[in-house]
Amino acid sequence: MNNSFKIGILGAGWIAGKMAETVSAMDGYEISAVASRSIEKARDFANKWNIKNAYGSYEALVSDNDIDLVYVATPHSHHFQHAKLAVEQGKPCLVEKAFTANAHEAKQLLDFAEKNGVFVTEAIWTRYMPLSHKIKELIDGGAIGEPRLLSASLCYPLEDKERLLSPALCGGALLDVGVYVLNFARMYFGNDVVKTVTNCQLGVTGMDMQECISLSYADGKMANLQAGARCLNDRQGIISGTEGYIRVDNVNCPEVVEVYRNYALVETYRKPSDMISGYEYQVMESRRCIEAGLLESPMMPHAETISVMRQMDSLREEWGVKYPMDEK
Repeated sequence: MNNSFKIGILGAGWIAGKMAETVSAMDGYEISAVASRSIEKARDFANKWNIKNAYGSYEALVSDNDIDLVYVATPHSHHFQHAKLAVEQGKPCLVEKAFTANAHEAKQLLDFAEKNGVFVTEAIWTRYMPLSHKIKELIDGGAIGEPRLLSASLCYPLEDKERLLSPALCGGALLDVGVYVLNFARMYFGNDVVKTVTNCQLGVTGMDMQECISLSYADGKMANLQAGARCLNDRQGIISGTEGYIRVDNVNCPEVVEVYRNYALVETYRKPSDMISGYEYQVMESRRCIEAGLLESPMMPHAETISVMRQMDSLREEWGVKYPMDEK
């Protein structure tokens, strides 16, 4: 593999730009190609980020032999189709969250990748961040005693965005922001959920715009989660134990983690001083896995990706939120 790790981006929207901006500041990595359904949009994106190749089709990009990793940054609704295109060409994939529209698509894609010996992982960036791993280390090390209760909230005013309103684009708050609070709970409390109680508000198109999710675990722990596209909130996560609690400033991109005992701040941990945006860690982990010959990352195993999708499928079923892909 070349010294410079070359990435091709499928899609030329906001999140693709965030990745391009991040990689442009990374040593030993480059965005070497971008593809959009519109060649004009791809060229504009390439010019903005000094990218060598611009393609007017996704098929053209995945056929580029000079690419080490394909980053799938198209809407949720198209992740399965576009990642499968890359896997068919033997191209490793980093697929934006939510991984696919539903668990059926996730399992089908990951089975196909494993059968073809191609690395694929989900770009749920919080799973790869050093500060996220530090939180787990603190909990496991007894920093707050026995953990008992977790809360996490993530809301942005997004209800006017087309992708949030469209069933065809897998709209709603759950796959866009709710996936983060679910992952936050799973990272620190696991997935042995024995009871789920929820409340949800639907928008005019039948997509979920705001939800509260309460989870009870087999060992007695509980998690209370909020996600929505109708307001702005503090994005905090709190993990409470028998001897103290941990406050995470932003469950979407943690930058400050505080440990409290007897309501007094005793320890503070901050993001790495050289962190660019947080997107870089999933890219570096993808490269590490590819060069090690792995088909999945231990930071986000395939079984966990499928399990998260199943959890979201169950929530949508309860709320009556349906996508066209659910019928296939």
